[in-house]
Amino acid sequence: MLRAALLGLLLCPLLAWAQPPELRQFLLQRTPEALYLNARLSLTPHGAVQDALIKGVPLYFVWEASVYRDRWYWTDKRVTTQRRVLRLAYQPLTRLWRVSVSTDAGGSAGGAGLQYALHQNHDTLEEALATVGHVARWRLADARQLEAGGEHYVLFDFRLDLTLLPRPFQIGLGSQAEWSMALEQEMRVPNAASPELPAEARAGSEPRAADAGADAADPPGR
Repeated sequence: MLRAALLGLLLCPLLAWAQPPELRQFLLQRTPEALYLNARLSLTPHGAVQDALIKGVPLYFVWEASVYRDRWYWTDKRVTTQRRVLRLAYQPLTRLWRVSVSTDAGGSAGGAGLQYALHQNHDTLEEALATVGHVARWRLADARQLEAGGEHYVLFDFRLDLTLLPRPFQIGLGSQAEWSMALEQEMRVPNAASPELPAEARAGSEPRAADAGADAADPPGR
């Protein structure tokens, strides 16, 4: 049923160009224990992407962040890479939008081979997309992995990953511009750790959706 729905979408003309994710917040926090990422993206799918979601086709969004250490004498060393996959699907029987979170690398089975650790239901697509586009205190590296005195930076990538769909669903999608939803970002890691804030202070500093744009960071180049 899902295959027929998606193949039908491929026969339709493009309704709109893709809107790239808008970066609303991007902040690295280095504490004595670890390096964390707090980020918020605004996601606006149009045309065939939104039609596919409404017809029950699950889509997969990938957050990926790699920490590197500068090396003047060789290529930069990759310290660690973290990855999380969010599956977004509409459930017609309950009329709810379900977001499932996985940190599993998956396998040849694509999205069907992922193991999910968290599920959240939302009443509207907008609420579900807000969850997909938000990460708080995502642990990228332990403090011991960041070399003292070394210069580090983070390469971040967010994308709608069509390769996690079953192969029959992928036919022709790569050539359709509105299916391309991706964002890349680079940011230097603070050289020194900051004291960990109390839980109450961290909760109070979380930006509201209306003013999250004021928290967006313009990361310097390497």
